[in-house]
Amino acid sequence: MRPLRWLIALFVLVPLVEIYLLVEIGEVIGAFRTVILVVATALLGATLVRAQGLVTLARLQTELQHGETPAVAMLEGVMLLVAGVLLLTPGFFTDALGFLILVPSLRTRLAHWLLERFMSGPGFHPPRQDSRTLDGEYRRED
Repeated sequence: MRPLRWLIALFVLVPLVEIYLLVEIGEVIGAFRTVILVVATALLGATLVRAQGLVTLARLQTELQHGETPAVAMLEGVMLLVAGVLLLTPGFFTDALGFLILVPSLRTRLAHWLLERFMSGPGFHPPRQDSRTLDGEYRRED
């Protein structure tokens, strides 16, 4: 499927799913409680995204200091941004997706999968966990 079709499907289907879930949950627990629950998940999500974002930033800085390529940490940072947007969007479906991204082991696996899937072209080598930078000198002899 083309990317434009995916976007159209997302912009049509996601709001429909959100409206359906809000109405159904509102009927079960009441409208006021539903609104409180949506606001509470947004606040909790924002707090968790901030905390995990700081951890990811620290890991990125450590990898840079050790001369490693921080591709996974950078991608996880982008994924945390997406999680924050999903959690701040009112609704239960987007909150569920956002909270799934906040699970560190799932996020790391997804980041590795995305790197392998989209960056596997010629000349790309995925970062290794044990990569080290070697210092040395050279001189050119003619």
